[in-house]
Amino acid sequence: MVAIPQRKHDRWQQSQRLIMERIVYVVDDDNAVRKSIVRLLQSEGYSAMDFASATAFMSHTFCDAPGCLILDMNMPVADGFDVVGALKQSGRVLPIIFLTGYGTIPLSVRAMKAGAHEFLTKPVASDVLLQAVEGALQLATRNSSHCLESHQLQQRFLSLTRREQEVLWLTIRGLLNKQMAAELGVSEITVKVHRRRVMEKMQVRSLADLVRAAERLQPTETA
Repeated sequence: MVAIPQRKHDRWQQSQRLIMERIVYVVDDDNAVRKSIVRLLQSEGYSAMDFASATAFMSHTFCDAPGCLILDMNMPVADGFDVVGALKQSGRVLPIIFLTGYGTIPLSVRAMKAGAHEFLTKPVASDVLLQAVEGALQLATRNSSHCLESHQLQQRFLSLTRREQEVLWLTIRGLLNKQMAAELGVSEITVKVHRRRVMEKMQVRSLADLVRAAERLQPTETA
């Protein structure tokens, strides 16, 4: 047995953890196709969950890990587009890889307009499917990271007092301490204290950083 150098072994373990922290959902009413896809994914180290119907998929408890969806377009009761609609209604964002045995140009166009990450026809080559899955999971990971950062930024903003929020908006408008003091009816010293607390709570080091953070905030300026 060949020993793996420790550094390479550590990097390999890290990559495997990253793969296992993500999940691939497979929804297809064809048992043979669905199980074949799951075996392929698991053989490559991916975590996978499979469902025989759109109803079973939408009613299961989703985990918070970044994930993507391999979705059969032609299923009884509820088809792939019904699943897309249900996901949008629930506010859940998943990169979707559509699979169909009846690929047509109008259908592929409709799928792309519905937000499909990929549109593949059956039978699909293993390497093509795996490439699509990895691309979708990378997108999901970026989206998840962005959502987490946005949530953390929102929480930092909400930790500000109402007066500190006012100082934040006045600061990014470019007002000087003296102008803010006049606007708020307080002393310049008080404004300086509020500005320092804003910078600390928002975890920024410069005005430029504060402006960039404010641009990403959802709340609008309050009077």
